[in-house]
Amino acid sequence: MKPPGGEHRERKEKFTSDSGIVFERAYAPVERDYSREIGSPGEYPFTRGPYPTMYRGRFWTMRQYAGFGTAEESNLRYLHLLRNGTTGLSVAFDLPTQLGYDSDHELAQGEVGKVGVAVDTLADMEVLFRGIPLEGVTTSMTINATAAILLSMYVAIARSQGADMKKISGTVQNDILKEYVSRGTHIYPPAPSMRLVTDIFRWCSVEIPRWNTISISGYHIREAGATAAEELGFTLANGIAYVQAALEAGLDVDGFGAQLSFFFNAHNNFLEEVAKFRAARRLWARIMKERFGAKSAETMKLRFHAQTGGATLTAQQIENNVVRVTLQALAAVLGGCQSLHTNSRDEALALPTEDSAILALRTQQVIAFESGVADTVDPLGGSYAVEALTDRLESEARRIIQSIDDLGGAVSAIEQKFYQTRITESAYRYQRAIEEKEKSIVGLNAFETKAPPQPELLRIDESAAARQIGRLHAVKGGRSVPDVASALDAVRNAAAGHDNLMPHILRSVECYATVGEISDTLRGVWGEYAE
Repeated sequence: MKPPGGEHRERKEKFTSDSGIVFERAYAPVERDYSREIGSPGEYPFTRGPYPTMYRGRFWTMRQYAGFGTAEESNLRYLHLLRNGTTGLSVAFDLPTQLGYDSDHELAQGEVGKVGVAVDTLADMEVLFRGIPLEGVTTSMTINATAAILLSMYVAIARSQGADMKKISGTVQNDILKEYVSRGTHIYPPAPSMRLVTDIFRWCSVEIPRWNTISISGYHIREAGATAAEELGFTLANGIAYVQAALEAGLDVDGFGAQLSFFFNAHNNFLEEVAKFRAARRLWARIMKERFGAKSAETMKLRFHAQTGGATLTAQQIENNVVRVTLQALAAVLGGCQSLHTNSRDEALALPTEDSAILALRTQQVIAFESGVADTVDPLGGSYAVEALTDRLESEARRIIQSIDDLGGAVSAIEQKFYQTRITESAYRYQRAIEEKEKSIVGLNAFETKAPPQPELLRIDESAAARQIGRLHAVKGGRSVPDVASALDAVRNAAAGHDNLMPHILRSVECYATVGEISDTLRGVWGEYAE
């Protein structure tokens, strides 16, 4: 007997992605101009990748986001990761550092070294990168409101090592707009914050030309609950705002454009994620060429770091997270990432243990060296499904960007809560689908088991805060007070005027002024932003 509905009955009435895109039962070829719409790898519009050889030339940079406790502890983790084959560092800073407070500030209590490493002065950065020649490693720093200060510290370390500043490479996140939307580690109002961003653009284009001056981040937008299409649209709209601000500050698009980079989430829906990365490249190339008149191919290339989806990890059956991360990482590689971080299995519970971090790194290495997917460029290019999804995501992102343009651009749209409202609605729909079991999460609402014994977790030594505060006080007691005062006065005058702030902040950190002192100096001129 035939089953009810016939022998070709489907599991459900409709199959959709997290963005609400309906998947067809099967895709077929469509008439299109492949050379114009898709192109070849390394050629405009870069759908198939920013470089003609991609991973046949070299693999993506394998990073593991790390930082906890004091600089000594984090330095040991970095050295361990480097010994095990990581090819780039990625620094996590604690909340006081991100918010411009020193470790001895009353608002820092209970947070010192908890979600990242505590950095108060250049002395901490000296320990953090002890034994690591900066000319030979790329470093990504996830820092935004205090990005200019931490970047200045990194430059000061490189100088002290005698490094060739033209060879120093890495990325500072420096993406303040998404802080007002999804993370909240902003300090100043949007206008002066955007000035800090463009000051970094201008200064780096001359002083450290290989440095990525911003990592325009969709990752945190996605973690807050946005769909893939919203992540794409909101992120590129923010990119448009940064480019426009730089042009208004008098910079040339082909002078700074090649130093822009992006940061995307690698989420669970495999085909949608691969298509998202391809759509991002094509749409950004067209934006830079058609909207901003870029002439250089390097300016039009979207280069991106990816991180697997932290919000997809479950505290239940944590070994399942290894499988999730593997698929997400594979999607990022098939989508053509330039840099990748793989989350660890235990991150739904705590910062990763050393063993978990190495296993996450090994996941990247197995994909690179054993899977064969890096041996040809854009191996899913030409797939009927992937090309159709790429087109659809680009179209959806264009509609979102147009809505933001109609509201007066990204800053105005953020102030009007457009981003925040859309993200909240999407997050609600996603959570409701899980709770009503329309969406299955293995181990969470499907295939549940009794909780196993608690795995061994990384515990932050509670004495770390006291040691950090002790070093801070020792540094402050041994520096030249007049030099610090003079340097901070120069920062204050520059903030009140029009001078580029970077040289003054660099001088301040080299005098061992603290993150809190420099941030407070800017607070005194610009004030603080509150919702």
